[in-house]
Amino acid sequence: MTTTTMTMAKALNEGLRRAMEKDRRVLLMGEDIGKLGGVFRITDGLQKDFGEDRVIDAPLAESAIVGTAVGLAVRGYRTVVEIQFDGFVYPAFDQIVSQVAKLHKRTDGVYTMGLVIRLPFQGGIGAIEHHSESPEAYFVHTAGLRVVACSTPNDAYWMIQQSIEHDDPVIFCEPKSRYWEKGEVDLDNPPRGLFDAEVRREGSDVTVVAYGSMVKTALRAAEAAAGEGVSVEVIDARSLSPLDLDPMIASVEKTGRLVVVQEATKSASVGSEIVAELTERCFYSLRAPGVRVSGYHVPYPPSRIEDAFRPSVDRVLDGIDRVMGYA
Repeated sequence: MTTTTMTMAKALNEGLRRAMEKDRRVLLMGEDIGKLGGVFRITDGLQKDFGEDRVIDAPLAESAIVGTAVGLAVRGYRTVVEIQFDGFVYPAFDQIVSQVAKLHKRTDGVYTMGLVIRLPFQGGIGAIEHHSESPEAYFVHTAGLRVVACSTPNDAYWMIQQSIEHDDPVIFCEPKSRYWEKGEVDLDNPPRGLFDAEVRREGSDVTVVAYGSMVKTALRAAEAAAGEGVSVEVIDARSLSPLDLDPMIASVEKTGRLVVVQEATKSASVGSEIVAELTERCFYSLRAPGVRVSGYHVPYPPSRIEDAFRPSVDRVLDGIDRVMGYA
């Protein structure tokens, strides 16, 4: 087993490089991804090594970028599209919902849609408006799309490769606030399947489900709760569509209590779906109603107050206290 330590940004870069080396049909397309290497430098050096025909600097036109990628997918290419920031994905929304999600079904399987849309999402970087959003629920709601979210460098390295190899279109959510955090990466063996959840910490009193940037927050809250005698099990959802419910069901049947943590607002969210599914499937095991800890139902705020918007360790601990104290 070959392991190394790298940041999530570097892990994504290396995962893309490995996919391009394995398959000449893999192309990258996006704004400033070539000579600049992307605003977060995820594609740094790839145009130099693979050429301008495979790492394509596109105009500032998200609808045109995704539309072009659809045509390439029909011709058998596997295109990885970078949306520069989460809030820039909306001009491409019609293409994603009307074409990307539908074409495989519309053609009765004649055309696959080997297309990955990389989406830096969530906040925590002190950015301006439209740079710190959580639009994942729009895509989870759209049948025909797969939606995944990495939370560690090792997952980033392997999940981007697994997404590229998949025949269905994948919305690949990257928590931009975790790009520069380091972790160990196993270069030889994927940790699990693309759509599998993972238990990041075992516990017996409360199940906490999180994804993206909130996995680290949930783990920090679990550590703090342990100091107060509460054993918290933390599950990284990893796949948002489809949801891997079996590990969550097993955990809730064990603990009887559920907290879901997300940066997105609460209404009609992924967290709401997880609570609904687990309430339906684990009703007789629950000792308290499931609790959602989320962003507030307002547009993402200015950077100077974003820490008050994003779920904190204290807010997660408050959710844990609520389910522990329910009578």
